[in-house]
Amino acid sequence: MSDQLVSEPLVSDIKKHPGLQALLSYPLVEAIVERRTRRVAQGASIDAGELSYTSPNQPDPLTPIEEAILIVATGMTGITTHDGPLYKPEGGKELGTPFLNIVARSGSSADNSQATSFFMINDEGIWLIKRLKGREALAALGDLPPKWEDWSEQDWLKAAAAVKHKISDRRLDFPRIYPYYLGWNKQISNLPGTTLFFPVVDCTRQYINVILILLSEPDGQKPLFVDDWQKFRPKSLADWAAWAGMHLGLSPKIPYQPIGGIERVKGGFVNPNNTVPLGLAQTMRTEHECFFILQNLMLIGQAMGVGGWVHGAVFQPFILQHDPDKEWYGLGFRMEPPTPKQSIWAPPPASQANPVGIDGVLEGLCPPYVKSMDEAVDRVIEEKYGSQGAYGDKEVFSRSYQAKSNAEAFLRNAEPHSKETIQYTKDICNYIYDTYGRFPAHIDAFFVPGIWLQFSHLELEYYQKYYDPALFSRQAKHAELWGDR
Repeated sequence: MSDQLVSEPLVSDIKKHPGLQALLSYPLVEAIVERRTRRVAQGASIDAGELSYTSPNQPDPLTPIEEAILIVATGMTGITTHDGPLYKPEGGKELGTPFLNIVARSGSSADNSQATSFFMINDEGIWLIKRLKGREALAALGDLPPKWEDWSEQDWLKAAAAVKHKISDRRLDFPRIYPYYLGWNKQISNLPGTTLFFPVVDCTRQYINVILILLSEPDGQKPLFVDDWQKFRPKSLADWAAWAGMHLGLSPKIPYQPIGGIERVKGGFVNPNNTVPLGLAQTMRTEHECFFILQNLMLIGQAMGVGGWVHGAVFQPFILQHDPDKEWYGLGFRMEPPTPKQSIWAPPPASQANPVGIDGVLEGLCPPYVKSMDEAVDRVIEEKYGSQGAYGDKEVFSRSYQAKSNAEAFLRNAEPHSKETIQYTKDICNYIYDTYGRFPAHIDAFFVPGIWLQFSHLELEYYQKYYDPALFSRQAKHAELWGDR
């Protein structure tokens, strides 16, 4: 593998699509100012009393190059930088290895976890846009020019094809009634000719990674994890002694279940005054990435001159399921019922089936895709420090540095997770799975933000009839620039 990420383009060989030229020259600030929600796709009719409109047109799907641009905009953009300190001001090492990925993405994510996957839905079916890592990601970039402005139409199509995985030959489809669709979405959402991007967030890997990171603070400052959905249930002799002292008024009350018991509370590894309640932690902020990417897509859609509309998707859990007998043509996730080791009270989602993944396509780091939560934690450690991991593959890691020696110096001094940190992380993950019969319990394995982003060629005659032309001026030029109508 060469030292250069990708080869330099031969600009003279690139035949620029006029739409690409218009897209790449459109000012960012103008895209921000002009961005609007535009809902009515070509071929759609509107029943709105005096503002009603009946379309004379047929639906007009996005072209392959238009979809390719949007697909690529959700994905890889190069290599990250590890521009942070490795030592604490008071002495000792900082955790220098928080990231799960080294390849960069178009939207920022917590600890570069890149947990968001997008499904693309169009007239041809449903596609998973794969998230590539490490060498696989660099191989997909291949000999593409490093800057999008130098890409030809074929470059965009090639990059998009490398990450498309078809999971259904038909458009996602549900009865157009509540509780599947809400309000006017029943009439104008997910119509023929539209393309939708639907995000789901894998909360399993980053959930484990966040626990590892929090437990990498100095001894005595590390947080104690508590289950604020369960009262204190003594198990060990130390637990029973604390329980008795609490009821006799000899020791403080213990309102929630400390994970690891009283031995962990008093062992000095954690500070019992610094607690992480699992019920409040929820997604561990992992879902923020999808909103950044959705905004990027909206801005690119504006620059392309297509209609863009972020709105409520078909509701969960319906959208995740595929059951033709119920007329549910969704994504086909495996829904694992909870199997706690004992009878407990648990609010949703812990009491509900857990969407753990799509077999062989998109799998969470939890049973049944791993044999145990010990294995799940070990897999995260391997994905970070193994030979093909974020910090184990020195060839990939060094790509952001001017000299490999700088990358090697970083890795020599970067602090990994300690053995006790890894063990307590396993204790926490095993507690969750044993108690609730699923992982995670306080959030789903795949979190659904509940929105999707629809792109379309607009029903221009409708907008021309009723609206200020300044509100759709870019869209009015779309056919001229892209030549697709």
